[in-house]
Amino acid sequence: MPAPDTLERLAAVIESRLPVHGGDPSTSYVARLLQRGPDAFLKKIGEEATEVVMAAKDTDHGGDRQRLVGEVADLWFHCLVALAHYGLRPADVLAELERREGTSGIEEKALRKAGVREAEEGLRS
Repeated sequence: MPAPDTLERLAAVIESRLPVHGGDPSTSYVARLLQRGPDAFLKKIGEEATEVVMAAKDTDHGGDRQRLVGEVADLWFHCLVALAHYGLRPADVLAELERREGTSGIEEKALRKAGVREAEEGLRS
């Protein structure tokens, strides 16, 4: 079982590739993605999410479960690149998951909708 700080260690490596930390696009895939800007890594997130869906569908029909694990790892990796770009860490995501813990998904969605509705009404006032 991987250590719980695996995401934090990976995030630190990704952060070291940020342009402000001297990331070199000629030697680093992450630095190259970051140099190309949000459109590049956001496109990769979309591609990887699609590959997760396809691997999951294949797994439903007897496909290799390890392929699904690999695709999710690719998705998480590119999400970590996005977090780094926006100055966020895995701990921020984990804190949000902890905040939601014990709340029904249906209830969470209803609370978010209510919050959006209140914000929209506040803008109209």
